[in-house]
Amino acid sequence: MLAFTNADEKTSPTIIGAGCKLTGDIKTDHSVQIHGHIVGDIVAETVVIGRGGTVQGKIIADNLFLHGTLDGPATVEIANVFSHAQMTGVLSYRTLNITANTGLECKLAKRKDKKHE
Repeated sequence: MLAFTNADEKTSPTIIGAGCKLTGDIKTDHSVQIHGHIVGDIVAETVVIGRGGTVQGKIIADNLFLHGTLDGPATVEIANVFSHAQMTGVLSYRTLNITANTGLECKLAKRKDKKHE
């Protein structure tokens, strides 16, 4: 069962479901969950790319949970990379958590700058 929000709620997530393909950018102050395919850039507080999800574009977020595929750069505060994740590009992070991952073909860059600069 899905939970729906109303106009008074200010923290509803953006969800791209499995089988859905979106071309365009997403910008939100809240979370984005991708289980389908996105071609475009994402700016959000939290980005979750599910196991079947794919993003072709740039991500800027406080938190990244990568279970699926990211083809592009990501600038994040905390990156959580899980066992089936795939990534190409540059992953710029402050904190990096990797769980038994073998699919990273990206450059890792520990950030020392101010938030999202």
